[in-house]
Amino acid sequence: MSQIMEQTNAHIMGTYGRNEVVVDHGTGATCTDENGKQYIDFGSGIGTTSLGFCNEAWAQAVCEQVRKVQHTSNLFYHAPQAQLAEKLCAMSGYSKVFFGNSGAEANECAIKLARKYSFDKYGEGRNTIITLVNSFHGRTIATLSATGQDVFHIYFFPFVGGFRYAKANDIADLHEKLDDTVCAIMIEYVQGEGGVMALDQAFVDEIRKICDERDILMIADEVQTGIGRTGRLFAGEYFGVKADVTTAAKGIGGGLPIGVCLANAKCQDVLGKGAHGSTFGGNPVVCAGAVKVLETLDAPGFLEGVREKAAYLRSRLEALDEVEAVSGLGFMIGITLKTKKAPEVLAACIDKGLLVLTAKEKVRLLPPLTITQKELEAGADILCSVLEG
Repeated sequence: MSQIMEQTNAHIMGTYGRNEVVVDHGTGATCTDENGKQYIDFGSGIGTTSLGFCNEAWAQAVCEQVRKVQHTSNLFYHAPQAQLAEKLCAMSGYSKVFFGNSGAEANECAIKLARKYSFDKYGEGRNTIITLVNSFHGRTIATLSATGQDVFHIYFFPFVGGFRYAKANDIADLHEKLDDTVCAIMIEYVQGEGGVMALDQAFVDEIRKICDERDILMIADEVQTGIGRTGRLFAGEYFGVKADVTTAAKGIGGGLPIGVCLANAKCQDVLGKGAHGSTFGGNPVVCAGAVKVLETLDAPGFLEGVREKAAYLRSRLEALDEVEAVSGLGFMIGITLKTKKAPEVLAACIDKGLLVLTAKEKVRLLPPLTITQKELEAGADILCSVLEG
């Protein structure tokens, strides 16, 4: 075991199941460990390094900003935050945004916004949020409570009340969970940690209809699906549905911590002065990098290229005898295997120079959106050799 691994294990709480790789540096979709071994990255920091390792334009923007102003509180204004907000709203069609530091924080903001929207308009007692069985919304107490997986509802009692779980793609069960206390329905279009499972069109359409009829908010958690991951800016575009509130994080920072909560015109002013806040949210350095991420995604043909590369990778996988099914959308891929175990595949891939992820019983892939065709083919060759071996 290397000195870095020993230092880590000795002084950092053991909350992660770490693989024995010490990443030293990287460029594009390829990184190198402390011993000089190279790996193609099909995980992008769990969907975070959307432009790969150390993208030149992103790194330049971050470095220039960190030498100019690294931080100022949200009691003042600064250009990178204003530029990012304008760009994000223009690209997404939302009216206003709140900046935090993570996906969990973005979802906390959405939860607070939904409950306050209902309180302001209808008074007390209308504060239940329906989420979906098998969902994942974060690791804070409130977002764990919102998460519809029993495995997360242990140890940390008492959990936050006011959440109810409906079965994904089960319209009848959704209606059974509705009553006059509901203020919002919160979904992931593709359940990432829940196994890379996409929702059905009819189910999403029914949620939008219910929310419109009852004046409750539709919240889309796009922390993992958003910012180009599926080949669209947001996965909701595939369904032709626009949530009242959409959250994002991970890929928008390009590797730096940021969470965003986007609100439409109906609820853009629900959270006024003092209703919410974040010390580091919308930090100048993070915002400068995020602007470059959005500029990259907004370039002509970029997202089309992501969809094409994703289709290539999916076609390679679907042709394998070992692969039972390929789920997800775009570059958010879940692989159901016939005989092999996902953790064993992950270990074998690492040994051969490929970094992958798992989700439940599946192998999960979240390649950088900027991965080159050469890197993609080389990574696919490794993965296919492991799955065929």
